[in-house]
Amino acid sequence: MSKVEEIQNYLQQNSIDAAFITTPDNVFYVSGFNSNPHERLLGVMIFKEAEPFLICPQMEIPDAKNAGWSYEVIGHQDTDNAMEILAQAVIARQVQPATFAIEKAQLIVERFEALQQSFPQASFVRLDEKINAMRVIKDENELDKLRKAAELADYAIEIGCKEIAEGKTEMEILTAIERAIQDKGCKMSFETMVLSGPKTASPHGKPGARKIEKGDMVLFDLGVIYKGYCSDITRTVAFGEPSEAQKEIYHAVLAANTNAVAAVKPGIRAMDLDRIARNTITEAGYGEYFTHRLGHGLGISVHEFPSVTGANEMTMEEGMVFTIEPGVYKADITGVRIEDDVVVTKDGVEVLTKFPKELIVLYKLN
Repeated sequence: MSKVEEIQNYLQQNSIDAAFITTPDNVFYVSGFNSNPHERLLGVMIFKEAEPFLICPQMEIPDAKNAGWSYEVIGHQDTDNAMEILAQAVIARQVQPATFAIEKAQLIVERFEALQQSFPQASFVRLDEKINAMRVIKDENELDKLRKAAELADYAIEIGCKEIAEGKTEMEILTAIERAIQDKGCKMSFETMVLSGPKTASPHGKPGARKIEKGDMVLFDLGVIYKGYCSDITRTVAFGEPSEAQKEIYHAVLAANTNAVAAVKPGIRAMDLDRIARNTITEAGYGEYFTHRLGHGLGISVHEFPSVTGANEMTMEEGMVFTIEPGVYKADITGVRIEDDVVVTKDGVEVLTKFPKELIVLYKLN
C-alpha cells in the first residue's frame, strides 16, 4: 500500500474529507518529491475519494514528476495567489470538504486562514499523529538509506580526527569534513559542530577561529543526508593526554551511552532509556551536568518523532530509529557527548553508527 493510499484509508475510516500536507519532509515522505520551496507553497492534497494532487512552484513541476509522483501536479508562479489556486483545484474536483486534516504543529497561520476563507464551512482536525505514526516505523528501504547515511557520518568523524592538529582552527577542521562529504556527492544534515577545549561544555556551541591546543578535548557533532535520510553522530576525542578529570567524565558518558544502547528492545519505554542513561551519569556524580534529553527520532528529518525524554511513556517498536546521546558539560573541566543512531530490531537493537567510542587520544602536531 502506498503512503497516499494509507492516508486515504485513514480519511475514510475517520470520515475526514481531505488532508493537506505542507511540510517539505512530509511531502517527500508521501510523494517522493524532495524540495525546499523556501517561502513558496508546496503541498499535497489527498481526498477521501477524489484524485490527489501536488501543488508546487511552476518551475519545479518537471522535478516533481521525475521524482515519481504519478498524480496531477499543479504549478503556481511567483506572481500568483498560490492558496487561491489550491482552492480552485479542490473545487474543480467537485469536493466541498467539511473536514480538513492538517499539520497543526506546522501549518503557518496565513495559509490556515486562507483555507478557512476559501472553505468557511470546514472544520480542521490534526493530521500530525497519523503522519508521526507512519513515519516512526521505517521499512527496509528506509533502513538501508539510514545505514548508508550513518556510514557516511562515521567517515566524516574519521576525516575530522585526521584533521586535528595543534594550531588548526575549528573552522578549518569543519571545512575539511564538509568538503570530504561533498566529494562523496552528499551534504550535511545540519550545521556541523567542531568544538574544542572549554567550548565543548556548550551543548549547542558554535565553531569558530579557536585554535586547537594540546590538552584539548574536541567534540564533533554532525550528520549526513543520503537519498533524503539523515544521520546524526557525536564523538569526543582527546588531543594530547587528557587529565584524570576529563577521563572520568568521558567514561561516565560512555557508560551511559553503552547502558542505554544495550537496553533498547521492543516494549521498552522512551522514559526508561532516558532513566538508564541519566542514572548512570548521576551515580558517577555528574547528574546536574546532563542537561538535555537522551535522544530523538531520526529519519527524513534529523529531529523527528519521538522525543526520548524522561516524560515520554511511549514504548519502542521494531523499526523505530532514534539517537542515544548522553552528555556531561562541566565548564571547568570539559564537555563530552557520545551519540549513536540505533534501530529497534525484532529482539534487540542495531547500532547504525560504528565509529569507535572508546576514548581516542591523538598526538599529531602541526
